[in-house]
Amino acid sequence: MRFIFSALLVLMLAACASQGPTTSSNTATPNPATQQAVADALRSTASAKETINVDQGSVDQLTSPDADLWARIRRGFQMPDLQSDLVDMQANWYAQRPEYVQRMTERSQKYLYHIVEELEERHMPTELALLPFIESAYNPQALSVAKAAGMWQFVPDTGRTYNLKQNMWQDERRDVLASTSAALDYLSRLHDMFGDWQLALAAYNWGEGNVQRAIARNEAAGLPTDYQDLRMPNETRNYVPKLQAVKNIVMNPQAYGLTLPSIPNHPYFVTVTTAHDMDVDVAAKLANMTPDEFRSLNPSFKKPVILGATQPQILLPFDNASAFEHNLKAFTGNLSSWTTYTVTERAAPAAIAQKIGVDADTLMEVNKIPVGMRLKPGSTIVVPRSDDNDDEDISADVAESAVLAMEPDVPDTRKMLIRVRRKQTMAALAVRYGVSIGQLKAWNRTRRDQVNPGQVIVLHVPVGKAMPSEPGPERIATSVQGGGVERIGTQITDTKSDSRYDKKSGRGRTAVVKVSDPAGKASKSSASSAAPKGKTSKAAAPATSSKASKAAAVSRPKTAAKAKKGN
Repeated sequence: MRFIFSALLVLMLAACASQGPTTSSNTATPNPATQQAVADALRSTASAKETINVDQGSVDQLTSPDADLWARIRRGFQMPDLQSDLVDMQANWYAQRPEYVQRMTERSQKYLYHIVEELEERHMPTELALLPFIESAYNPQALSVAKAAGMWQFVPDTGRTYNLKQNMWQDERRDVLASTSAALDYLSRLHDMFGDWQLALAAYNWGEGNVQRAIARNEAAGLPTDYQDLRMPNETRNYVPKLQAVKNIVMNPQAYGLTLPSIPNHPYFVTVTTAHDMDVDVAAKLANMTPDEFRSLNPSFKKPVILGATQPQILLPFDNASAFEHNLKAFTGNLSSWTTYTVTERAAPAAIAQKIGVDADTLMEVNKIPVGMRLKPGSTIVVPRSDDNDDEDISADVAESAVLAMEPDVPDTRKMLIRVRRKQTMAALAVRYGVSIGQLKAWNRTRRDQVNPGQVIVLHVPVGKAMPSEPGPERIATSVQGGGVERIGTQITDTKSDSRYDKKSGRGRTAVVKVSDPAGKASKSSASSAAPKGKTSKAAAPATSSKASKAAAVSRPKTAAKAKKGN
């Protein structure tokens, strides 16, 4: 049988060739009537699950036709019906929004056949083909506030658990084939775990651990442990009733005043692959599709280029697959206009764009770099190809390991601790050191507007920027690295610093604050630093009256001890 269908397709392709040679333009246009005949034969002989390498073979796979898809879905219902007021409420909600139901079901036409095929192969209930109506309204580009993506709404961690690639080039949580396989694997595992489809669905929405704990609580209290008797959040409480409502509508749409669009029971798309890099726009053009139509079937590609090194699975409607194959073989232009560049040092996008001679806005848009961010060393970015690398496709190593690492584009800062000598407001401190009141309060984890004498204030200040001295007869700064305390004069400078990253202030440095006495006064800090802890060298005291010197000698150890305790 397969040979017969293949021979039929060969004859049709031969008939196409007999129409005459193609033109030498970039996208040749086959005879429409013959192209439609090839597409019709393809539709009756192809399986969307099999990938066709258009570089080597042709689109000639096999499957069998069947009747209306809605009827096929109804025949495959296996779950026990749930009857409750919540089900009626959800069904009425859909019935009052016929435009929404129409839009949602029309969108599903591209994907439903494939999902039903997968369910039947696994002997799973076809009610599960209706689950994306609840999860995403059958929108493969859907993204929730919890970062769940795709038709089946996988969060990042669960997606990785089920081997859905999430890298710089592709997010398979949005891939029609990969996400469907992962979702059915997950649902099958949950059913094996709970032995009940309603509990499995609750776990799909709420998490298996939460459902297990809810069951354990009911068991401990001597209560039933079925879906309707468990305590759960409202979203999960309404989850299965929503699915039951959609099932009721599919069973009898006229009872709710709704009409379901007709969906033919044959594959909507075929899967092709190529070993060459190809722009998304070029692929859409070769398939006689708009970029939006192409992306509706291939939403997982995150960049404007599809990498041949990843062995991509490109989904195309049957009416466009033969055109894509024909046009690709006749195409003489460049398939891809993008390559990669690896950042070697921390830099802003504008600086990188100027260095490599590309437009800064294009670089930021293609790589989705937000305003106010800069790139870290080792980052890989997508850039337009230059004349000297037109034939170089992106390597498999780059495709596998490339990352884009960003950080806030703020000045490098150092952390300082300043002991306040007099009562003042946070506003006054913020003005003196050139920071905002909000930053100052956040750094010091306080909501107070006043600062008391002796209080230590945390500051994050730009590296190399001179800081004004804290008013008062004596200023104390704390060395974060050493944990010790030093007496300082009216100027504060920093010496050795270790790089680290501070989330609130960008790349930060923890400063060692050093002593610098006021101009015109002698300083012998080396003698002071050599003195044992708890003692003060007389040589370290400024030249003042003997009475002041004695007072300073008496009070200084006490001040140092207090400061050390403050650390």
